Amino acid sequence: MTATPESNRPRHGVSDGGKVGGASLFAGAALMLSGPLSILMGAAGIAQDTLFSASSGYAYRFGLTAWGVIHLVVGVGLVVAGLGVLGNRSWGRGAGAVAAGVSLITQFMFVPYYPAWAIPMMALDLMIVFALTRLQMEPGNR
Repeated sequence: MTATPESNRPRHGVSDGGKVGGASLFAGAALMLSGPLSILMGAAGIAQDTLFSASSGYAYRFGLTAWGVIHLVVGVGLVVAGLGVLGNRSWGRGAGAVAAGVSLITQFMFVPYYPAWAIPMMALDLMIVFALTRLQMEPGNR
């Protein structure tokens, strides 16, 4: 059995010609969807929109401005990571997985404020993390 040279091994999510494909393309596109949506949610929180409300006994209770800033920062991180994944940058996949993981945690903490928003966003973030961290089997190792 001969070893495949490093330069000839297919990279995860990269099709011929260095273009992003497969799970990486999905993850990059989903990051580019999740990021702007989080930025818009952050803007709504900073503007003190009446859309959000929470019970008084919630452990992670922050002011709406604080939640707005958190969503805004996370959203910008998601967009930057999405650009890295779609641009096939070496740091893109790792940054995307971390940004989606942080977004997943913040959305979990945001559930009491707006569950109809937070739960679908958590599902999207979970799919992004899965797509960016799944192992790709090489043809000889299946």
